[in-house]
Amino acid sequence: MSLVLVVEDESAIAELISLNLRHAGYEVTIAADAEQAQAAVDGVLPSLVILDWMLPGLSGMALSKRWRSEARTRELPIIMLTARADEGDKIAGLDAGADDYLTKPFSTHELMARIRAVLRRKAPEALDSAVEVGGLRLDPATRRVTRDDREVKIGATEFRLLHFFMTHPERVHSRAQLLDRVWGDHVFIEERTVDVHVKRLREALQPVQSAHMIETVRGAGYRLTQQVQAFSA
Repeated sequence: MSLVLVVEDESAIAELISLNLRHAGYEVTIAADAEQAQAAVDGVLPSLVILDWMLPGLSGMALSKRWRSEARTRELPIIMLTARADEGDKIAGLDAGADDYLTKPFSTHELMARIRAVLRRKAPEALDSAVEVGGLRLDPATRRVTRDDREVKIGATEFRLLHFFMTHPERVHSRAQLLDRVWGDHVFIEERTVDVHVKRLREALQPVQSAHMIETVRGAGYRLTQQVQAFSA
């Protein structure tokens, strides 16, 4: 699970961001100033930092420059969040080491999309790595899904859905979480759309006896389980 550090001194904004992140399946740590943020990073290096420019004491700009100057945090993904909307401020923030820059007031949907985009840019190799669960193998580089050398015919959306399931096995995901992580910016899609694509995914997996890997968890959502191995010898 990706850990996101939210560095924001306005508690209402920090809680709003945190709520959306947790809903999307991220772990969250909140820091109210640069000192707390540095302590959090020293303890556990996060996957990404959402950094407010205007902080009590050391500014987010100065903190970003410090992290970029140190080997351990040089590649740390940073999204700067600030009320300073001038082009000059944006350039200064990016020059200070921010990977992206979002101005307040902001859309939480846009923030989540920018987080996904920065994480994709920072770790493209992870997205291209083949993954195998319970004998089922998915290779993003070749867009192929196989089991025992038998290829699964699968649509583009079902491929993305299966990839997410396989990279987060045994965890229950709500429809809203799946919409956010698989469909991304298409915020007006109804949650029932997920059910349609799960049904199609199961149908695609049926010929290789893997449909029952996708479990419905009543009242909660869906999960992929690899405990089918005992049934598919």
